Amino acid sequence: MALITVLYLGYRAGRIFAAGQESRAFSNAHALVDFERGMHFPNEASLNAFLTHSDTLARFANGYYASVHFPFAIATLLWLWVYRAQYYTWVRNIMAALTATAVVIHVLVPLAPPRMLPDLGFVDLATRYGQSVYGPPDTDTLSNQFAAMPSLHIGWALLLSIALFLAIRSRWRWAVLAHPVVTTFVVIATANHYWLDGLVATLIMVIAMAFLTSTFPRRNRADTTGGR
Repeated sequence: MALITVLYLGYRAGRIFAAGQESRAFSNAHALVDFERGMHFPNEASLNAFLTHSDTLARFANGYYASVHFPFAIATLLWLWVYRAQYYTWVRNIMAALTATAVVIHVLVPLAPPRMLPDLGFVDLATRYGQSVYGPPDTDTLSNQFAAMPSLHIGWALLLSIALFLAIRSRWRWAVLAHPVVTTFVVIATANHYWLDGLVATLIMVIAMAFLTSTFPRRNRADTTGGR
């Protein structure tokens, strides 16, 4: 709880520092898009436009973005804490490192998400179809909407799914790997993140894992019987 409190206060501080950084955030967003185009990344706007042709898919994506991120994280951490304590400690440390690093980047590099760039062809699907988790940027005091880089949605989804895959010994463990794939599709298609946001989050996670290899849990016999 102390760790969560510190990280939350850091996130709120990032929201305070983001105030008045709107022009810089939009400038960074256009620069990032230009970089991705120069590197021949897939165009996020094309995936975003694909969802505008299906109300069902658009609402599913909005619902997944709004409703799965935190419940999945809480459920996974609680399950690891109760049934795989050694994995819980390892994941907690990596998650804290990833989140703390992301908060610093959010402050130093404010970045407007694609949904705020209609001039580049992006559509804010949450505003159009509902289930938006954000209010107007100028009045939203709870979230830092200029914190697109890196994507904690993708970073957390990948880390927690890897942890579950390693901790669960049932053949059903492969199913958990669908979560980061669906999450990546959702955050890009709903125009909440760029491809580079996910890549940077993944890179930070890998570096954190490399530094915390000494805390990686050793399997014990009990691990082979649970998680079914």
